[in-house]
Amino acid sequence: MKKLLRPLAVIAGLCAALPAYAEFPERPIEIIVPFAAGGGTDIMARLFADALEKEIGGTVMVINRPGAGGEVGMAEVAEAQPDGYKLAILNTPNILSIPIERKARFTTESFDLLGTIAEDPGTLSVHANSPIKTVKDLVAAAKEKPGQLTYGTAGVGSAGHIAMLLLAEEAGISASHVPFTGSAGVRTALLSEDIEVATANLGEAQSFGAGQPWRILGVMADERSAQAPDLPTFKEEGFPIMAGSLRGLGGPKGMPADVLEKLRTAMKAVMEDKAFLDASAQAAVPIRYLDAEGFARALEESNQSMLKLWQAQPWKQ
Repeated sequence: MKKLLRPLAVIAGLCAALPAYAEFPERPIEIIVPFAAGGGTDIMARLFADALEKEIGGTVMVINRPGAGGEVGMAEVAEAQPDGYKLAILNTPNILSIPIERKARFTTESFDLLGTIAEDPGTLSVHANSPIKTVKDLVAAAKEKPGQLTYGTAGVGSAGHIAMLLLAEEAGISASHVPFTGSAGVRTALLSEDIEVATANLGEAQSFGAGQPWRILGVMADERSAQAPDLPTFKEEGFPIMAGSLRGLGGPKGMPADVLEKLRTAMKAVMEDKAFLDASAQAAVPIRYLDAEGFARALEESNQSMLKLWQAQPWKQ
């Protein structure tokens, strides 16, 4: 009997030494999207969740928690149990602009980062009837009537608002901000010519402009987008600014190391999966993968730019 118990004890010891994620996930993983359903972030999250299920070996659910420019959803995850079962889509500039603008329930340090999924550069668009044909034309028009050129955004501190403030700072112009509760309102206002300029990320602008009298002036990226290779960058037009939305994934700070490693490994596999990449391309999701370290560096660099912008042109209303 003792001979039998000895190998059993060895086996039990080996099992106890196995990493915790041998049984992770034991229940559904939630990905919180801090914006309403149907937008670019939501579409991206659902495509990613479907692919992650196959890699992680468990159910992955997407849950929308819109409110306060993304603060409601991101705060929920920042304050959740750090067990790997509740993750958040983390978008710039919101994850940076909210803690700068006001006392928030999170900062970038509230999350264990997994990596990025997509980066959607900012754009500015005008109605097809507008005499403004280029970014240079836009800057010239703003200088002709300081503070009068109207531009619409999805709200104070949104990606579009920050993008226009960056251009204003770089070009030495001022314009009149018209905030809406979402990008759909911006689209309607431009097409009805109630505003002169619309801010939107590239994917949104292309969708809004399909079959409509809508002219995209350029993209706020370091290089031309494969999604729209004919559109010049703002840098080419003489205004070297980069803006838009880098979209990544993270969980509450303090997740177990083995669970975190499994999630990061699964995410990397998803970002190399041809079916996911093809589906994303079809949905006009501009994929860009950075690992956790790369995501952290990108956030730190963007945060420095945001702090500088806040000192020059605080966006709080």
